[in-house]
Amino acid sequence: MKNKVAGLDSGSVQKQGAGLDTEVLVVGSGFSGIGAGIKLKEAGIPFLVLEKAPDLGGTWRDNTYPGIAVDITSFTYSFSYEQLSDWSRVFAPGAELKKYADHCATKYGVRPYMRFNSEVQTSTFEPETHTWVTELKGGDILRSRYLVLATGGLTIPKLPDIEGIDSFKGKKIHTARWDHNFDMKSKRVGIIGTGATSVQLVPALAPLVKEMHVYQRTPIWILPKPDAEMARVVQLALKYIPGLQWLLRGFTNSITEAVMVLGVINYKKYPQITKFFENICRDHLAKQVVDPVIREKLTPQYGFGCKRPSFHNEYLKSFNRENVELVTDGIQRVTEKGIVTKDGKEREIDVLITATGFKTFEKGNTPPFPVHGLDGKELATFFDEERYQAYEGISVPKFPNLFIMLGPYAATGASWFQMVENQSYHLVRVIKEAKKRGATMVQPKQEAHDRYHADILERMKGTVFFNNNCGTANSYYFDRHGDAPFMRPMTYAEVWYHSHFFNLDDYAYSNQPAIESGGKRKKTALTA
Repeated sequence: MKNKVAGLDSGSVQKQGAGLDTEVLVVGSGFSGIGAGIKLKEAGIPFLVLEKAPDLGGTWRDNTYPGIAVDITSFTYSFSYEQLSDWSRVFAPGAELKKYADHCATKYGVRPYMRFNSEVQTSTFEPETHTWVTELKGGDILRSRYLVLATGGLTIPKLPDIEGIDSFKGKKIHTARWDHNFDMKSKRVGIIGTGATSVQLVPALAPLVKEMHVYQRTPIWILPKPDAEMARVVQLALKYIPGLQWLLRGFTNSITEAVMVLGVINYKKYPQITKFFENICRDHLAKQVVDPVIREKLTPQYGFGCKRPSFHNEYLKSFNRENVELVTDGIQRVTEKGIVTKDGKEREIDVLITATGFKTFEKGNTPPFPVHGLDGKELATFFDEERYQAYEGISVPKFPNLFIMLGPYAATGASWFQMVENQSYHLVRVIKEAKKRGATMVQPKQEAHDRYHADILERMKGTVFFNNNCGTANSYYFDRHGDAPFMRPMTYAEVWYHSHFFNLDDYAYSNQPAIESGGKRKKTALTA
């Protein structure tokens, strides 16, 4: 059994005593892994970041389909401590986000602590030594005191379960695995899915292809996108005028939070907020789509916020084109040469594109590999059988020294980066407290966890998810239990406060068992 990952060197990984390869093992090198690494490095806590791919970047490395861009302004969709003034657009294209990930990892010195082509197969907590034993595909073993799951939420493609899809003999592409060597010009294209990815892809491809058939199961609320190129004078002003960058970020944060958070989590108190945005979407749709029949098909029958809305100025217009067809009859099967809908009609295509999104809170993604804690518990099985739940969205009883960046009810609606910063602060605070107390094992107390989870479930009763006709939304916000564990039912200000001031005594701390003469271990009681 190997106990070292190929490529590790003493210059980048600090040994943490006998048997430990690093103190904190972070799995994943997207923005969650980068953000956690930055804060661990600032705190002087040794760490290593493992990445299964040959490069960093996560979602923004994998997704390169035509038209990809952020759907939150670049001023908000970035680390608060690393704001840029030279974004090319208000809503940056995807390639700039990948460039930003590279920039942050290099500037803050995280890249030397990353090891690529290192896919985790399983990780197990060893109670005798208070360490996580992580096995990689290929047989390498790493031992660490702490384990951080920064594996993201939109990384594992979700393929549609449609009869005959494997029999299709034309070109098949999932949007997260785009083939840039394939020429789409003059092709007959079928696109399955009308979520946020399709909203960006359809208008980018429509002018190139001969025919486009967009298969819609559920329409999406579309808001007008206040996008524009960033003029050089604006970039210079943001760079050199003190406070302007923060002022603009505060403004865009407020707007995004109003759209994505306040109306959603406070729906029962303020239903007029979501109704206001529904009216904006309907007006936008009326102005953009000529045919009233198509317009009706593109109108969601569920409430705003049940499914993540999107921003775009060209998607709806695409259905005015003669070469674009919106298909709302359900798909019956895929054949060797096309797609048959439930009305019996077959549309022949050359290219089948699945814009069907990703696995989220479901077994196989959260977490994406087996994680074994105490008392025979496995994390994915626990979530699947007993509902998705975690203290402050980051840690779970019986899984000591483990932190989940995108845990149940962790995401804040305004920006992924807000969640990453808060979760990173939380885990560093706990590790530092454990060091202060001389503890080698720390986990949330069951009472604290249950109290927190009960509060979350009570808050969820007032959200849009359970009060605004969400049953037909087919939203990735919902899991198989009928819960909506993706978004945290709190404002950003409250989440920030929680991460900085949660009661450290909500965790139980204990010391690594000492060795008696003769090789036996003494039991060490938990410390408050």
